[in-house]
Amino acid sequence: MGKRRKVLRAAHPAQKSGAGGQKPQNGAQQKQKQKGAQGKPQAHVQHDEPTIPFAPEDKILLIGDGDLSFAASLVEHHYCADVTATVLEKTFEELVDKYPQAPDNIAKIEAEGSRVLYNVDATKMAPFVDKKGKDGTGVMDRIIFNFPHVGGKSTDVNRQVRYNQELLVDFFKRAMPSLAPGGSIVVTLFEGEPYTLWNVRDLARHSGLQVERSFKFQASAYPGYHHARTLGVVKGKNGEVGGGWKGEDRAARSYVFVRKDDEAKPAPKTSKKRSRDDDTSDDE
Repeated sequence: MGKRRKVLRAAHPAQKSGAGGQKPQNGAQQKQKQKGAQGKPQAHVQHDEPTIPFAPEDKILLIGDGDLSFAASLVEHHYCADVTATVLEKTFEELVDKYPQAPDNIAKIEAEGSRVLYNVDATKMAPFVDKKGKDGTGVMDRIIFNFPHVGGKSTDVNRQVRYNQELLVDFFKRAMPSLAPGGSIVVTLFEGEPYTLWNVRDLARHSGLQVERSFKFQASAYPGYHHARTLGVVKGKNGEVGGGWKGEDRAARSYVFVRKDDEAKPAPKTSKKRSRDDDTSDDE
């Protein structure tokens, strides 16, 4: 089982009157001070709280989770108790060769009772259901695929777009049988071209899904998470790890899909005010 959520309460020290030996102010002085304070414009601070599309009690399936740092963050910092993280790499050794930081993340995931599955192809994966056969019902409340990409299959932009569209269509087809009633599929993509050319909304609609909403993806909401490139870590000429662009610094957007005519299981709500980058519905 996952960790219990810790609640931290800030201590508020009691205020003392006449501190520091100062003389108490009379009524006129107090009124004048209050009037002056009210006359000063106060800076408006807007807290851009992230949208989290799952609850700690959800049964979560992560597809193509790279170095597994996202799964580790869900378990350690979001207290998710039932996470199944999958990777395309066939073995532990292959994964570690590609992402040397993976073992630490695996240890965090398994320490809390969640699991890692190898050799899971998003376009061919078997359904996660409660029982075998046609009568099986999907068991996953949330299926999350962050930054799907086929890798550098072609230098031609149009071909590369088509390859990634095929990846998403096949993924949707394979993921839907694993959805529990009221479950949702979350796909996160970078903003801008060529990703906007994939038309992920239309691909989902043609696959029997509808867009419930979309929202700005904030990597900072997942402590310890680092974007893992499809081809593995970037290495320098001497074999040192590091360098290259950081995916977590790029603007990205998450799209939440549900079955057509299906109502998604509610996810935790935030009290934040909407802005241009916040939640949007299917009306876009």
